[in-house]
Amino acid sequence: MDKVPDNLFPPALAAIQAETVALGFNMASEPQTGALLRALAASKPAGTLLELGTGTGLSAAWLLEGMDAKSTLLSVDTDPAAQAIAQRHLGHDGRLTLVCEDGAHWLRVNQAARFDLIFADAWPGKFDEPEMALNLLKPGGIYFIDDLLPQANWPEGHAPKVPRLLEWLEAQPGYQTVRLAWASGLMLVVRTG
Repeated sequence: MDKVPDNLFPPALAAIQAETVALGFNMASEPQTGALLRALAASKPAGTLLELGTGTGLSAAWLLEGMDAKSTLLSVDTDPAAQAIAQRHLGHDGRLTLVCEDGAHWLRVNQAARFDLIFADAWPGKFDEPEMALNLLKPGGIYFIDDLLPQANWPEGHAPKVPRLLEWLEAQPGYQTVRLAWASGLMLVVRTG
């Protein structure tokens, strides 16, 4: 149940993975997370999607694969070298906008924006100022996070932030939450009102 069949991978994924390894980027999302992202994107026809933490574009490839022709994905990251990989392999897709900017700054100046799905895969909007990301959700919108189960590649300071974040998210009124002990450890948060 944990394996995603190779024939279900987005077409650009293998090339992005190869460049990700060559770059030494070790915080990329895994295929199970990607497959769930694809399904979540498909559940939002004509949706507006936000990814905080483009990385090399692995998750963006999954999101784009699930999106319909009227959906859009805005992906924000601070690392131009990593994001350049996403640009090379996914930049031709008119549904995708890549922004190379500090995620916390982007969140602060875009509080009027609204999204159907937010994948917070970087500290800004996840461990730092998650309330700013939640504010951007439309009613019925989904906030999705990963990397919640212990991993050898966690950066310093990651481990103590996880339980505090989960408890904070579960205490927020107006949201339904579910923890998933699957893949890297996932959480879905749905805005109910």
